[in-house]
Amino acid sequence: MEILEKAYEARSKKINKIEKVKELKNPQVAFDKLDEYAKNGYDSIADEDKKYFLKCFGIYDRVATPQKFMIKLRIPGGYLNSTQARVIGECAKEFGEDYIDLTTRAQCELRYLDIKNIPTILKRLKEVGVDSYQTGVDNFRNIMTDPLDASGFDNVLPSYELLLKLQKTFLYNPEWISTLPRKFNTSISGSFTNRCNVFGHDCCFVLAQKDGSFGYNLYLGGKVGKIAKSADIFLANDDEVVKAFESITQIFKKFGFRDNRNKNRLYFLVDAVNMSEISKAVRKYAGVDFASAGETMTKMDYNDPDHGKVQLRDGSFGVHVVVPSGVFSGSSMIEVATLGQKYGNQELRFDMEQSLYILGVKDVISLLEEELFKKYKSVNTPYFNHLIACAGTTHCPFGVIENKQDAINMAEYLDKKVPLEKGRVRMYWSACVKGCGIHGLGDIGFEGCKSKVNGQTEGGVNISLGGRLISEGVEGYTVLKSAPLRYAHLFVESLMLEYKKHKKDSDNFEDFHSRILEQYTSAFIGFMMKLGAYLRKNNIEVDFGFNAKTNTGKNEEFELFEIGRRLYYALSKKEAYSVYDRFTNVLKKEKLQDIRALVEGIDENLAQMLEKILDSKEQNRAVVFSEIESLISL
Repeated sequence: MEILEKAYEARSKKINKIEKVKELKNPQVAFDKLDEYAKNGYDSIADEDKKYFLKCFGIYDRVATPQKFMIKLRIPGGYLNSTQARVIGECAKEFGEDYIDLTTRAQCELRYLDIKNIPTILKRLKEVGVDSYQTGVDNFRNIMTDPLDASGFDNVLPSYELLLKLQKTFLYNPEWISTLPRKFNTSISGSFTNRCNVFGHDCCFVLAQKDGSFGYNLYLGGKVGKIAKSADIFLANDDEVVKAFESITQIFKKFGFRDNRNKNRLYFLVDAVNMSEISKAVRKYAGVDFASAGETMTKMDYNDPDHGKVQLRDGSFGVHVVVPSGVFSGSSMIEVATLGQKYGNQELRFDMEQSLYILGVKDVISLLEEELFKKYKSVNTPYFNHLIACAGTTHCPFGVIENKQDAINMAEYLDKKVPLEKGRVRMYWSACVKGCGIHGLGDIGFEGCKSKVNGQTEGGVNISLGGRLISEGVEGYTVLKSAPLRYAHLFVESLMLEYKKHKKDSDNFEDFHSRILEQYTSAFIGFMMKLGAYLRKNNIEVDFGFNAKTNTGKNEEFELFEIGRRLYYALSKKEAYSVYDRFTNVLKKEKLQDIRALVEGIDENLAQMLEKILDSKEQNRAVVFSEIESLISL
């Protein structure tokens, strides 16, 4: 414990401004004034309540929609019944311009709400067991679990009831309302399939097996941009899970940093003292000498959306409803509630990809003929089935780009230009660095940023590849920085053309990445995305892309020479040099023939690029991609 105490003391000399705001009052005081605020109007609301205290109860004053509020609803595990869904839909339709956002934490948000209606909305929701208590700022956020928990064939340990036990330790408890250093995200899954981004949270309980028994391995310190790490703790039963949860949350509350707000998540505490010290503290606070970790069993990919339905244990089906970018409506929520009653068992589930399931369906064919599925498909195209996009500038003050429609536009463009009958590509969009669209875990991730075109600032994206949800998760890596949004679809088109060309029948994008893209540097991939766009824009018809096999060893200099050599031949049908020794020419006195003499009307930028890459004098050659990227600018 001494190491923890020293780490805390080193960071406790100064507290951030939010901690000072939290000292002003008990948050409950703000919540108790809602009726008064509703009666007296927006201008009567105390400034600190608008900026902080009402957020403790999921009530957000949104600058992007002046004098209109958002309510973030707590939907434990994404579990919802038809009655609850109907009331949520009615509230959105009556009070919130018929708009609903589905989120990556398997919950939903109502928007465009007047303060005068908020007490009424909360009362109507509470009557059916739904509220927004403690869903914002420095509180425990919605706990996630497998949406098919207890119903799916791949579920070993039903975890929803255990989730409710964890939730009971903090919900409505004054000890935990706004007392954490930052937000705290939790996940628990007893399934082989990772349907809830189980490794991407501050605290993760993941299906595991040890000595022939099933339980949960504990992972800690996940956040946007970081996958949680194993705490080397195996939890054998519900009681141990609850004790471990209470222990780590007490540790975070006591020792979590409260200075630099950007570095106050559990991740930074773990990083400061190392995981072994945290694990020792978890055991000490819990009073239990937990066993060391077993084998993590949540290793399967999440492919239900590719089929549109999944058979459940009782013989019925969970039918998937794809909601692009999570943009939903109250009217559609009411319709889903009705369909859940008519065809299912009245149970609905939200998932991590901003979509939902109707459970207990026996007549799938008749369900899919209903009007809802003309707008929200059960199986969409590979570009839409796994599409995520956070709120963006329309609703979020942190957003840099619009985001939701950007994501939809990208998917529609790719559908038209590179149609795929089969396949899977997870495109995850975040409007800013905060990463609410979990872009780092996408096959292709988009992070909103500013970009410059002709000296003018405009919206752009950092594009990443290689994120994974399976096998303890993997964060992606950046291939293009500050790509202008106006061109981003062209760059991704280059990638998808290569995926389509190289994919085997059952390949998803992750398979393509593992088999082909992982052979290359990130700089090479980014350059090829730009080069492909440049060639198409200038109507230069040449079969040029990724080789299925390469031996450049992820060396940029070698990759550059290989690109030059291949492109020179593809354009001229002649080798640049007569003899090669791996990635250079053997005959040092041999001169490079000017490709302009071989290819009539060749694009001047390509000619200059090839000269720069293949210069007869090795010391004059480009050795990194940044030296020639300007020649293929759009």
